[in-house]
Amino acid sequence: MFKLLSLFTLEEQFMHKLHFLVLIFTASLVCACNNSNTTANDSDTTRKKAIAINTSKKVILFFGDSLTAGYGLDDPSSEAFPAQVQNKIDSLKLPYKVVNGGLSGETSAGGNSRINWLLRQKIDVFILELGANDGLRGLPVAQTTQNLQAIVDKVKAKYPDAKLVLAGMMVPPNMGAAYASSFKALYPLLAKKNHMAFVPFLLQNVAGIRDLNQGDGIHPNPAGAKIVADNVWKQLRPIL
Repeated sequence: MFKLLSLFTLEEQFMHKLHFLVLIFTASLVCACNNSNTTANDSDTTRKKAIAINTSKKVILFFGDSLTAGYGLDDPSSEAFPAQVQNKIDSLKLPYKVVNGGLSGETSAGGNSRINWLLRQKIDVFILELGANDGLRGLPVAQTTQNLQAIVDKVKAKYPDAKLVLAGMMVPPNMGAAYASSFKALYPLLAKKNHMAFVPFLLQNVAGIRDLNQGDGIHPNPAGAKIVADNVWKQLRPIL
């Protein structure tokens, strides 16, 4: 009888221990599931925040020729003047993202043909830097003016609330005094007509200075591009 009771007691103890282990195992599974759900939720929250940050940034489109594209620079993505403007924006933690829409060799006519493709993305600030190649080719000033106005009109029609900036250009004296004067004058007139912030001369304090330009004497080196960025920033900063 004693042995039988002992066996029952042992069996009862075993069942208690087994029940206890089952409870621990079940609790572990619940905790693991909760942790998994928490991790998944945290990951999803982080992803949503990242998307929100990206979509909350306004877009600044630099639309121009080789000067904007950063022709001849080792790393245009960091050395061209639009990239250096982005550095200024980031240092102030402003919610803007720069898009470089520069294309080497671009004329005002080429830009007018190309602009619609770039306007497929929403833009908030539009910076127009074109015409230098027209001037170097001696194209009629009236034609350049017409093309630049057409570009501005397309931007206004697609994004009427976008802020506009125009970068002024000049041509070398060897193009003739009358032509150089007429070419220079088209930019402030265009800016005034369209209520655009105006950079009087994009290459101010850079053009003609050997140490600030590449070997061709036309395109800025990284140091020159930094000064160009400063020229643009003076007019851009107040409207951001």
